[in-house]
Amino acid sequence: MMLAIDPTQKNSFKRQISNGDLVIVYERHDIMKPVKVCEGSELQNRFGVFKHSDWIGRPFGSKVLSSKGGFVYLLAPTPELWTLALSHRTQILYIADITFVVSYLEVIPGCLVLESGTGSGSLTTSLARAVAPTGHVYTFDFHEQRATQAREDFEKTGVSSLITVGVRDIQGEGFPDEFCGRADSVFLDLPQPWLVIRSAGKMLKQDGVLCSFSPCIEQVQRSCETLTTSFTDIRTFEILLRTYEVREVTLEHGGADDIGSPGPSLPCKRRQRSHGSTNGVEKSGSSVPMANPCGESRGHTGYLTFARLKCV
Repeated sequence: MMLAIDPTQKNSFKRQISNGDLVIVYERHDIMKPVKVCEGSELQNRFGVFKHSDWIGRPFGSKVLSSKGGFVYLLAPTPELWTLALSHRTQILYIADITFVVSYLEVIPGCLVLESGTGSGSLTTSLARAVAPTGHVYTFDFHEQRATQAREDFEKTGVSSLITVGVRDIQGEGFPDEFCGRADSVFLDLPQPWLVIRSAGKMLKQDGVLCSFSPCIEQVQRSCETLTTSFTDIRTFEILLRTYEVREVTLEHGGADDIGSPGPSLPCKRRQRSHGSTNGVEKSGSSVPMANPCGESRGHTGYLTFARLKCV
């Protein structure tokens, strides 16, 4: 869903596209582009020319045609789609890791979440949706230009009222003292997270949860050693996701063996019946949906280490 910019409103899904809205132009599962709708503007791609004026008033999810008959879909910028379409200023977290982080950090509406660093804002956007409408995400990045670009992106996606972006070297300075004992959860994506664990512990409420994302196991080991001083229930996970592509396959000669199906062949008559034969004559060229593992499935992204602050 799209988040309302007005913090007094609950999460609301805009059903129709308006002038000035951000839409995700979907060409195929691996080609998407965020576009701001502007009456009088056009989008040109390999499918033709698309006039923005034709989009206004249509519901999100619409299929729109170009001047030469090509088409794209206009989708609402959910955090999941934004993760796939955003500009990568840094390495980002993807949906599998993000959903696990939001769940294991126990982020619910009304929570106060601290994050460092902001990076491309992929996780930040999902955290904002999770804490809405009354919670808030405070995210910090030491790189001023990245922080500025992140603010602009949050404005585009309509979550800026739920996120405050700060410029701060959290590894060197720690989190600001104003958050002491106020944070429900803390997320770290830093080269040396063990330097911030003590500061993060001061920010958390009793029984609050911390998560640290690290690509290397040596970072995990050092972080875990530091966590044992004031945290408990320390766990590390690696999330591996295998995706499948569903597409139509044309069967020639009606045999299951023609598409590499495992297992023994069906008897000839049974094959004919199962593929819709008429009067014992087999139909050729029938299409069936097939699900195959994607060759580009992502493997290791990083390790997620969670820990709960000890109650004193």
